Amino acid sequence: MNNTASKPAADAVSASLVLFVVSCVQFITPMMASSVGIALPAIGKEFGASATQLSLIQLSYIFALAVLMIPLGRFADIHGRKLIFNLGIVMAIISTLAIGFVPNTEIFIFFRFLQGVSAAMINATSLAILTAVFPPERRGRALGIVAGFAYFGLAAGPSMAGTITTQLGWRWLFFLMVPLQMIVLILTLVRFKGEWADARGEKFGWSGSMVYIASLSLVIFGATQMNDISFAWLIAIAGLVGLGLFLKWEANKTNALFDVRLLVENKTFTLTNIATLINYGASFGVMFLIILYLQYVKGLSAQQAGLVIMITPCLQAIFSPIAGRWADIYSPRKVATIGMTICAVGLFGTLLMNETTHFATIVVIMSLLGVGFGIFASPNLKVVMGCVGPRHYGTAASISGTMRTGGILAGTVINTSVIALFMGDAPITGDNYLVYLKSMHVCMTTFAVMSVVGIGLSLFRVNLIGPEKH
Repeated sequence: MNNTASKPAADAVSASLVLFVVSCVQFITPMMASSVGIALPAIGKEFGASATQLSLIQLSYIFALAVLMIPLGRFADIHGRKLIFNLGIVMAIISTLAIGFVPNTEIFIFFRFLQGVSAAMINATSLAILTAVFPPERRGRALGIVAGFAYFGLAAGPSMAGTITTQLGWRWLFFLMVPLQMIVLILTLVRFKGEWADARGEKFGWSGSMVYIASLSLVIFGATQMNDISFAWLIAIAGLVGLGLFLKWEANKTNALFDVRLLVENKTFTLTNIATLINYGASFGVMFLIILYLQYVKGLSAQQAGLVIMITPCLQAIFSPIAGRWADIYSPRKVATIGMTICAVGLFGTLLMNETTHFATIVVIMSLLGVGFGIFASPNLKVVMGCVGPRHYGTAASISGTMRTGGILAGTVINTSVIALFMGDAPITGDNYLVYLKSMHVCMTTFAVMSVVGIGLSLFRVNLIGPEKH
């Protein structure tokens, strides 16, 4: 193990350049994730794809991102974060360009999976590199700027996708991303000197990685297929049991996939990641419901609904850098808790939404969610990265990223399960929108309760004994 492996790289590269590169990739990833959903109808029409195939286009990306991020983060800690980051950018360029030329849905799904693999490689390393370069007293502001770009990408994705798909065709969604990816690759190859590999010399746990990937795959497959396969819940439970056995096995290994002591002994790290899972699940779950509510209950067009929805990510983009700066000055644990509390107020406000709700009320609710989540995200990430040593930066960033992805999946599963329970296979129409409202309120209540649990965990970590790492 070489604990000084990151110093040459950190001294040889401009922190501003690292911030620019990481901001670019953190903009691209959520933009590509949010934009493809808008283009799915056009893709399905061209290829004659079924609803299942279209859902696999989205699921294949999320699946690769979720199951590979932690193994790749650990691998990068050992063999070099810049190496894995550059390989991720190369794979992103190849897969993105290839999607623009695919002749059918099956090949599209394959390259979409590779795009998810590349996103996992990039997300597992980019924030770890940023953390290594920026000192703790400047780290919050840097993480806030990166989070702001990520939310800007999330907000810009749907509107850009609609315009590009209409004017140029859906393939140009991918073609237009390649030049930006090429710029990032050139900058990292030419300007990033040295390497970040603080765990160099340690062994990578291949067997543990396989058990982890297989178990998490079962959880994701079972959770996403509960409405289609009667025994899917058994598959999900088998996956959870596998994850439990994985953690027990890893605790006794010297070449573990990640140090289980991070979860067992570092309560701040554990509670912060649980808070991430809960807050992302609640916040992103409710956004899906509001999109349907605006179109089917309030009668807005898809374009109008998209403009209303943009209120939230735009405010997230504005407040993330501000909150990051606050986290450099004040306790990041407390700043994140304040953000989560504002989110909770917005989530409880969604329970007021019905067919007669005034648009001003909807705007206030959307604004509370945007401000709250913007204040929560970057301080919470600073806590995650601040309570581990340099040799665990990649692993910590990967676990946090997996919690974010897991939260999105959890919110999606809650929504689809509850809506299916109330409505079955019936589409939402003007005749049964009241039934949808009932299912929506059940989901909203669930997310609001989740947010209260998250606040409780966040308050507990604020009072934990131990130095606050700014």
